Amino acid sequence: MSLKFIFMLTRNDQTIKDAEEHLETAVSCGVKHIGFKDIGLPFEKLKILNEKIKKYGAESYLEVVSLDKDSEMLSAQTAVDIGVDNLLGGTNVHSVLSIIKGTKIKYYPFPGEIVGHPSVLSGSIEEIVKSSNKLAGHEGVHGLDLLAYRFAGDVPSLMTAVRSVTDKPVIIAGSIDCKKKIIEVMKSGARAFTIGTAALDGVYTSKGHNLTSQLIKIIEDVAAIDSKDL
Repeated sequence: MSLKFIFMLTRNDQTIKDAEEHLETAVSCGVKHIGFKDIGLPFEKLKILNEKIKKYGAESYLEVVSLDKDSEMLSAQTAVDIGVDNLLGGTNVHSVLSIIKGTKIKYYPFPGEIVGHPSVLSGSIEEIVKSSNKLAGHEGVHGLDLLAYRFAGDVPSLMTAVRSVTDKPVIIAGSIDCKKKIIEVMKSGARAFTIGTAALDGVYTSKGHNLTSQLIKIIEDVAAIDSKDL
């Protein structure tokens, strides 16, 4: 199964101010999965951004980075109100499920303990796997949003362990900046990964550092990795 590349219009866990401009670049490069965070832009601008993503035929993703329950519930309602395709992140599963019930939104919460901003994944592999198994068991949870490279341990082992407890899709989010990490994601059996800051800041391993060069290189790397069936 082909690995999905989700381009996040975000830097340091916030939606960038010039997101619409960079959206045009992403679409011209052929990116089909595009996301943003619940903070950084006001509601009306997020709504317009989501509408444009879908107008271009791409799939939209809103990732929640709120640090308290009330803010997370507000973000979940925002996801409903602007009509995103996918809701990523957050930890208050029961409350979010009650808000998105009856919509077509696919929901991928964070397993494990999430602390700080930018978000960091805390706890042991065993604790994160236990959390993953519990979350994946909820009806209405379509998969998991794993902050694997925000974990200060053995990342490949963490990804593989989480994948072993569920057949639901796992998205690897945060701090991916090179082909080596994408290969690790593919080998773990995860279905998708996100890149935002690395591409926007021109630090993904590529000959070119502008956004167009970065996105084309990422797409080429994913195609090459898929073709080898790692």
